[in-house]
Amino acid sequence: MIYHWKTLTSPRLAAIAHGDPVAIITLGAIEQHGTHLPLGTDLIIGEGLQTAMLSMINPSIDVLCLPAIAVGASDEHAGFAGTLSLPAPLAIATLEAYGESIARSGIKKLVLINSHGGNKAVMDLAALTLRQRYAMRVVKATYTRLPALEGAIDAAELRYGLHGGLLETAMMHYLAPSLVTLDGYQPTPPAAPENGTLVSPEGSAAFAWLAEDLSAQGVSGDATGASASLGERLVKHYAAQLAQVVAETARLPPLSVSR
Repeated sequence: MIYHWKTLTSPRLAAIAHGDPVAIITLGAIEQHGTHLPLGTDLIIGEGLQTAMLSMINPSIDVLCLPAIAVGASDEHAGFAGTLSLPAPLAIATLEAYGESIARSGIKKLVLINSHGGNKAVMDLAALTLRQRYAMRVVKATYTRLPALEGAIDAAELRYGLHGGLLETAMMHYLAPSLVTLDGYQPTPPAAPENGTLVSPEGSAAFAWLAEDLSAQGVSGDATGASASLGERLVKHYAAQLAQVVAETARLPPLSVSR
């Protein structure tokens, strides 16, 4: 069954915790996405994926949804107006504090649904601390790390369209079409040589980057083919995989406190 943390009484939440539920937090970001997408793109996508995912969860699984964490670690976009960013140590401490509060309530399983690349390292470090201190099982689910929808977006765009490209723009066309403005939009070339097989901003051998390294507009990729129909397919595809992540997390055995 799906529960929303903010709507429960304290005794009711304590009772649910005895049933070994899976807690869920969506991690987003508020940051520039060029001239065609709003500052809240990552948050809107993350919340949209969560909503779609919840409709696919088996009712036998107890899921506790916490409010989304809207602002993440976005220092790579700090050079553009409107970006809000938590310094990495504060972002890590914030996740650890959430985890501590969740553990105090008797909950030992947490899935982080992440829609912003800058949060990945933050999740890695916070999750390890929560495992060590509270025997909490923290599953880190960044949707872009899940298998891509076959045949939907070509390999080059998936590799280089990492910010404001076809993937994000199509999903925004579906989730919040009134906020997408492609008038005057121009595709941007890759931020690394296309003939390279390993090195790229988010490749197997990735380099640190600032948004202005991608393009003058701070985005990369070609969003001209974005449509609501493609966005719907992408949202449903990633939501189904996230539902599987939650189901698999629910089946995991409990952990022991580290010495």
